[in-house]
Amino acid sequence: MKRYLFLVVALLLAALYLFPLYWMYATALRPGGDLFRYPPEIWPSHPHFEITRVFLTYAVGRYVWNSLVVASGTTLITMVLGTGAAYVLARSRHPMVSVTLFVILVLQVLPPSLMVTPIFVAFNQLGLLEWPRLAVVLATSAKTLPFYIILCRATFAQVPGELEQAALVDGNSRVGAFFHIMLPLARNGILVVSTLVFLQSFGEYVYSRSLIASTDLQTATVGLSTFLGANAQDWAGLMTYASIYVTPILVIFILLQRHIVSGLTAGALK
Repeated sequence: MKRYLFLVVALLLAALYLFPLYWMYATALRPGGDLFRYPPEIWPSHPHFEITRVFLTYAVGRYVWNSLVVASGTTLITMVLGTGAAYVLARSRHPMVSVTLFVILVLQVLPPSLMVTPIFVAFNQLGLLEWPRLAVVLATSAKTLPFYIILCRATFAQVPGELEQAALVDGNSRVGAFFHIMLPLARNGILVVSTLVFLQSFGEYVYSRSLIASTDLQTATVGLSTFLGANAQDWAGLMTYASIYVTPILVIFILLQRHIVSGLTAGALK
């Protein structure tokens, strides 16, 4: 009986949490005159599709492409730099490892809104603002790198050290053992964490808004502000745009949910 009670409570909490998502899709299908009807309809009786108008009027494809460029560059840099760091922290027994992990966790806590001003000043002095998308990629990589290192370290810690030692005995170098033994065994965890980094950087807003001045290079999250004017707001278009932006992310999460959960809990139990 208690089990079913917990299940009902969990379903109610999930429904409460997902209701804004449902309302977004429902609002995207409402005609303009039905948006402020009282009492509101739970589901629009006459669905109205705004996808074509939103794509043609607000250049959704350009914004999404910019987000893909930023997310892909961030994921690539994070994987290249973070994988080696995670491996070293998982295998090293040096006393400074604990201090390093603490510093990484502190970096993860710092919000982008706090870091954007010093990053803007530093990038301006270095001339990186002349390549705004590169500046956003570097800034976002600095934000996602601690998250990647912490989770990938748990993945490498799960791989038995005896396999690496056996590879060294067989004549492999430390680098060879890393590429031929460690990476293949940890690839699932690396791919899962890389997917999370991609999704996180795909929704980046603060750095894109602050470091990119050109409208043509802005990301999809910044593009949402084009629906809000000084005297009028295109709520139907805004919700349609948000639905277009959110749906691929939901599909990825649904397809990879088991792998993502297993990757996040890797190393939690021995």
